[in-house]
Amino acid sequence: MKSKSIGILTKPKFPEVKATLLGVVAWLRARSINVLLDTTSAVLLNESGGIQKTQLAEKADVLLVLGGDGTILNAARLAAERSIPILGVNMGGLGFLTEVRLDNLYPSLERVFANDYTLDERLMLATHVHRHGETVARGIVLNDVVISKGTLARMIELQIAIGGQFVTNLRGDGLIIGTPTGSTAYSLSAGGPIMNPALQALILTPISPHTLTHRPLIVPGDVVIEVTLTSKDDGSMATLDGQVGVAMSQGDMAVIRASDYRTRLIRFPESHYYEVLREKLKWGHV
Repeated sequence: MKSKSIGILTKPKFPEVKATLLGVVAWLRARSINVLLDTTSAVLLNESGGIQKTQLAEKADVLLVLGGDGTILNAARLAAERSIPILGVNMGGLGFLTEVRLDNLYPSLERVFANDYTLDERLMLATHVHRHGETVARGIVLNDVVISKGTLARMIELQIAIGGQFVTNLRGDGLIIGTPTGSTAYSLSAGGPIMNPALQALILTPISPHTLTHRPLIVPGDVVIEVTLTSKDDGSMATLDGQVGVAMSQGDMAVIRASDYRTRLIRFPESHYYEVLREKLKWGHV
């Protein structure tokens, strides 16, 4: 890799982050690599000159993420339009997306600079929320879009169309529209299947449906999904990757399709998806 600039994103809640950040910044600078820090990372190191995360994605050639899957999701949205490669370092938690264990950080960086890696391209979703014919919110996500009820213990009603064809009216706690990458996130907890991330497909997973015949549905990756909130429920939301919330009102429509952008995750040749599943989900453990 001939990269000149590495942007670093961190999740300060992990206790090892500050020491790891200090070490990796020194390691990179000793090799004449330009290091860009977001404001959070700069504060951790007592340095000035930290930049906003959006600027980081505009200037960096690679994003190094010290955190968990949530930090990777944030990085994926930031990097989407430029398709910047992302290397995730797992600082704790389950970590389906983070490639590198903390104890293997520096050998992994050496391999990246030696071009001993592959790029794993992941499908993303483009989402628009329409109200009275106008777009009131938009976003690009790696995992999922969740349309759900508010805090009150009552159901919402959604009308679902796929490819311009009416599919069903759904009553329940909500609906998850996810990518293959997102199939091991909220969708999995709601009873959805695990999908290999190489698939070009989308999944619709009902959340606690009132009618038990409503089951998860896998559809081709090139269809347009339209979900309209038909019930009058204050507090209903469209949540993007579990991190950005958009309030929805009766009649609002979320339009979801595969994005033209892809998340590019740095992987190493010996890393295999099913091995990750086996390790993370404890398959075969007694």
